[in-house]
Amino acid sequence: MTEHPRLKRNTAPPKPGIVHLGPGAFFKAFNAVYTDDALRDGGGNWGIVAVSLQSDRAARELRPQGCAYTSVTLGAAGHETRVIQSLSDVLVAKQDPQAVLSIMSDPAISIVSLTITEKGYCHNPATGTLRLDAPEIQFDLANPTNPQSAPGLIVEALVRRYSAGAVPFTVMSCDNLPDNGALVRGVVLEFARARDPLLAEWIAKEVPFPATMVDRITPATTPQDIVRLTEQKGYVDLACVQHEPFRQWVIEDHFVGGRRPRWEVGGAQIVRSVAAHETMKLRCLNGTHSTLAYLGYLAGYESIAETVADPDFATLCTTLWEREILPTVPQPEGEDFQAYVESLLERYRNPAIHHRTWQIAMDGSQKLPQRVLGTIKDRLDAGHIPNGLCLTVAGWMRYVGGIDEQGQTIDVRDPLATDLRAASDSAENASGKVNALLAMDAVFDPALSGDPRFVQAVTNAYRQLSDQGAAAAVRQYLNT
Repeated sequence: MTEHPRLKRNTAPPKPGIVHLGPGAFFKAFNAVYTDDALRDGGGNWGIVAVSLQSDRAARELRPQGCAYTSVTLGAAGHETRVIQSLSDVLVAKQDPQAVLSIMSDPAISIVSLTITEKGYCHNPATGTLRLDAPEIQFDLANPTNPQSAPGLIVEALVRRYSAGAVPFTVMSCDNLPDNGALVRGVVLEFARARDPLLAEWIAKEVPFPATMVDRITPATTPQDIVRLTEQKGYVDLACVQHEPFRQWVIEDHFVGGRRPRWEVGGAQIVRSVAAHETMKLRCLNGTHSTLAYLGYLAGYESIAETVADPDFATLCTTLWEREILPTVPQPEGEDFQAYVESLLERYRNPAIHHRTWQIAMDGSQKLPQRVLGTIKDRLDAGHIPNGLCLTVAGWMRYVGGIDEQGQTIDVRDPLATDLRAASDSAENASGKVNALLAMDAVFDPALSGDPRFVQAVTNAYRQLSDQGAAAAVRQYLNT
């Protein structure tokens, strides 16, 4: 068997200007690629020191390669590869928090960015407030100079910058969370306040927390992906990352001294406010993704690409955007709605991204309120009944009932799965099942579930799904 060498970088590591907490697949497919674009275009000291909070996997995979790795674009016409060399080093906070704090408190670091997923913020998702009783937060408050959590590391590094009379760094969340800048600002200030109210006042005044909107599908890298890359390129890269061609990064223009890489050379959008872009993505992308997941699964389709290969389901998306979704979305700065939704449909059609309808259908009780129900409420408030999105809700109701159109059991994954199934099973007919599920205040705002227009539209859609099936219900909606 041929022995293949490991990938090695072919340039000197860039001098660091960014510390990034959470170097997972999304970071490697997104932040690091945009920064690599900026470094290739104009250079500068914008290398990234990647910091894992717990696991040493990224360090084990990247350090033997000089922190370079391969980015693999999964296009419909084939795969393209590119070696990313924007990382300067990889550290593990659990192994050596002092090394992490040392680089974060270095005045050469202008930005601390994060992709640590929702639980990494140690907050209560319902309120956005810091969970002061979380074990890692309790530990960090008791051991402030030897922290474990992201809030603890950020605050201790800012303490050291403050004590040295140095300017602070910008804190930039890049997690896929609504209003992520305000979220990270809130938890950092609460942690700082628990340590020293004066410190919290300084952070509130001097430290920017720009909001961002991020979007790129990044499937998990499999052993087969690594083997395929080795056969194609002749080297082994255990740190390679797979992603779709599309990417979008919208960044609020709020940085200490304006210091940041020129991410716009890679297509990043630097704007005054990210809020409208977030609404656009949540309603246009996530809303139709959920629609395709529930109705596509019920119709027997395994993936999103298979679902939109059915012309009726592709038309369903374009009709929902035109009739029901876009009228509720404020115009984002520098955005072309038509181009945006056309790009969404192109992404959905990409067969190289095997997005399973079952996977996207997970946790619907948590996703529907933001993705779909807010749009429905806005359309009802404007005097219009959004029958297509009511069909989405009915599709979700049929799905969480746990039995598909062939009478087979659906493996429903949802925090409320047991309660949802019990509510569905508590009634025999469409009206009863819909009313039982609408009564769940954890999902439906009583103001919406009590609106007779909404109740009737969902009941009619549920009855259509039960009597005719998802594919026929979609066709009927398109013909009205």
